Amino acid sequence: MIRHVVSWKLAATDAAQRELDAAAIIEGLESLPALIPEILFFQVGRNVAPYADNWDLTLVADYDSLDALEAYQVHPEHQRVVAIVKPRVGARSNVDFEV
Repeated sequence: MIRHVVSWKLAATDAAQRELDAAAIIEGLESLPALIPEILFFQVGRNVAPYADNWDLTLVADYDSLDALEAYQVHPEHQRVVAIVKPRVGARSNVDFEV
């Protein structure tokens, strides 16, 4: 099984815009498990700790294999959400590992 972990730092500096951007990203991401059968587990969370160095959002998702992860990556619904996410983030971090 492959665990896919992605974290984002939002680009906006205005607090209200950050809230809107986080909500749009979470809404888009949370639509994916119902649309992409390769997803076994999928959780999106927003940072709640008041530490400036923390990342703003994190996704944790599980897939049967690297092939299943790749199918998710190229899926049209995932690509639709990527188009929502990319303009709203300033930095992205990712790791995929076996569990």
